[in-house]
Amino acid sequence: MNSDNDNARDGGDAATIFIIIGQVSQEKGGDMAPVHVMLGAPDEDTAVRLCLDALSAKGFAEADLDQIGLMQGMPDEEPHASAYQGALEGEVAVIAFDQSGNGR
Repeated sequence: MNSDNDNARDGGDAATIFIIIGQVSQEKGGDMAPVHVMLGAPDEDTAVRLCLDALSAKGFAEADLDQIGLMQGMPDEEPHASAYQGALEGEVAVIAFDQSGNGR
């Protein structure tokens, strides 16, 4: 992904958007539901830390993170397209799914 700004934060590409896939629960030992998190970060370790902080702030008591990867551009479908845009703007975008797999 190209950036028009040579002054990217932390010396890295400010437009590096990670997606982290896992499962979360509102209470310890509770039913787990799928979650996708998109965020900008300079490296994987920072991305995981920011992801866990955001999940905790949203009231999730437990999280199992399964996969991390780099987004290769804007997704075509919602809710991921809006989450990607939010991540570009500096947000940690959390897409939590219910047990049936419907995003919210």
